[in-house]
Amino acid sequence: MNEDPGGTGGVPAPVNPPPMPTETPAVPAGPGTAVQAWLRTPRRADAPGIYTYDHTPRPPEDPDRIGDRRLVGAAVGSLLGAWLTNSLARSSYLYWLWIRPLIWTGFAPHNGHRWTLAQVHEFIAAQRVYAAVWWALLAVVFGRAGRWPEVYRRYLRPALRRARPAQQNADLAADPAGWPQLRAAGAHAAADRLAADLAAGRMSDVDHARLTRAWSAAAAAGPAAVDEFVQAVLRRGAAALSHPSGARGLPARTARHDLVAAQVRLGAVVDDARNPAQFRGAGVALDPGVLGTSVVVVGPAGSGKTRHITGPVTEALCLQALAGGAAVVAVGASGAGLGPASAFDVVVAFGDPDSAYGLDLYAGTDDPDAAADLLVAALLDGTEGERADPRRAAAALAQVLGPFRAAHHRFPLLGELRALLDGDAAAVALLREALDEAGEPGWARELDARARQAGRAGDVGGLLADRAALLDRPAFAGFFDATGRGRPFALTAGALERPLRVRVGLPEHGHLEASRILARLILAQFTAAATARSDRTLFAGLVLDDAARTVTAESVRALQRLRPAHAGAVLSLRGLDDVPEHLRGPLLGAVGCRVALSGLSTWDGRQFAQAWGTAWTTDSDITRAPDQSGGITRRLACGIRKLVTGEAATTEAVTVRRVQRDRWSASDLAAVPAGHAVMSVTAVTGQMAPPMLVDLREGPAG
Repeated sequence: MNEDPGGTGGVPAPVNPPPMPTETPAVPAGPGTAVQAWLRTPRRADAPGIYTYDHTPRPPEDPDRIGDRRLVGAAVGSLLGAWLTNSLARSSYLYWLWIRPLIWTGFAPHNGHRWTLAQVHEFIAAQRVYAAVWWALLAVVFGRAGRWPEVYRRYLRPALRRARPAQQNADLAADPAGWPQLRAAGAHAAADRLAADLAAGRMSDVDHARLTRAWSAAAAAGPAAVDEFVQAVLRRGAAALSHPSGARGLPARTARHDLVAAQVRLGAVVDDARNPAQFRGAGVALDPGVLGTSVVVVGPAGSGKTRHITGPVTEALCLQALAGGAAVVAVGASGAGLGPASAFDVVVAFGDPDSAYGLDLYAGTDDPDAAADLLVAALLDGTEGERADPRRAAAALAQVLGPFRAAHHRFPLLGELRALLDGDAAAVALLREALDEAGEPGWARELDARARQAGRAGDVGGLLADRAALLDRPAFAGFFDATGRGRPFALTAGALERPLRVRVGLPEHGHLEASRILARLILAQFTAAATARSDRTLFAGLVLDDAARTVTAESVRALQRLRPAHAGAVLSLRGLDDVPEHLRGPLLGAVGCRVALSGLSTWDGRQFAQAWGTAWTTDSDITRAPDQSGGITRRLACGIRKLVTGEAATTEAVTVRRVQRDRWSASDLAAVPAGHAVMSVTAVTGQMAPPMLVDLREGPAG
């Protein structure tokens, strides 16, 4: 097990490692044939955010489309009409006086001679031709009248496709369960071993995704890597090249996953008039292609943010990490439903004295200016006004961090940092002596500048010291050890270049402000590390289960920098009141995926409505007026109708015009039913899906 999870070594073993699975642990579960069928199932995508597994794209809504009831009624009516016409024709003079004599006269024997055998055959053939012409005429006339081509396209063709037995493709070169990519490269022995493990149920979907990814990397690296891959597969089969922690699956799953497309299913699009017709009934899913634009989830307590969104996304990223495709950092209260501790490699549980790891406040950096920027992002939440200008605050921190590192070759502990920021004379004197002993007297100028600023009114040093004091509590003793004696986890660029699963548990009670500082610190460290990576092969995902007071002007800009860095963040909020007012619009504009859950206030709904904009719709106005047309007879009939029914005869005038309306208004969002959400999705490629009402209760597995 690696003792330095934030460094450049391997991935540490998870806390309480799960047992090695002997068969597929979750969906798709069961025998190998079930996994094979899962692999052979087609995947189609017609928009970002659509669950592609067994998805059949629907055509866009046709304004002239006939309703199902009317279409079926017309088809049945045409059948009855064709039957009645044929019956009348065969029993009427049309058949006996025209068709039958026509056939008869063409083949009747002359001069009293009997028919020859050839004439009999010709007569039978003629009858068949006439019958075929007659039935073709009936089919054309009544088929068009009953719209049978549309009936076939809408009902019969899909039914025939479903009834058609699934054909098992015996061609190993084309069967996705036969590892065709290995066979195409000549690695038939490895392909046979993996196909056998798959058929025997010894391979899970995580194994398949991991080995597929490992093969792609080996094929791109060259013959030596391919040979190493083949040898590993021949030795261990489906267990080859497993995650450095040794885990091949999660203890349990709570959501539906498709690791072929790296998707997690969250729900289904509701059959609602406000949803585009082609998406109704389709599954909604998230994958790195859309998570890379970042996600904001807003909903009050109890609306299901963790159960329906952040929990499944965290689980999906953990599975993708086991498959070698992602690195995930999940941050939330210790009791939040982000998965058990055994599902992670590094668990930092603040306030728990048994926690195996702490947190490096300075993210492993040696640069005092970079460390100062990270601390400023954590200690200030943007609500302090002009007194806490981030640039001045960063300069103040650098004035003490630089000299301290030069003297001690490390950054200060929290208590030491507080004393220096407060301008404590004894702490400053000790640091000056240490600088002289280390042969770094030039850094004393930074201390002199800090002393001059500390004497001015409105100095930011005192505010920073007060905020740092919130973390310098007995409950957090040992979690921020910078001396090297503890096990601090450093959220560095190197950590996000490995398939690492990190869980940060924030204290649930009594330390609200400290929790928010820690959340801002991790957000700042993650964005800095993700954008600084030299190897961006893995997707880096951050999940903040409670992002209250973490959004600042700098964090909004940092979220936009994650998209080209193959990284993204999921921010969960109880309401937009947790975001400074001047940043609410920029936050919704900076992310590509927005989720508004049930219970949203109209104030928050107005922000979402503005972010989603307007769309052209057809508006119809109906004007009714008393019917004064017709003569005496018609007016008399109208008078009798009014006397009997109590309703006067009226005429209607319909005015149709195109208008722009909110895609989802604030009042519509406030009326979203429980267990539902309105979601919009944007892919990193720029492709967008409109906001749609989604039933989140159809997302979990089972």
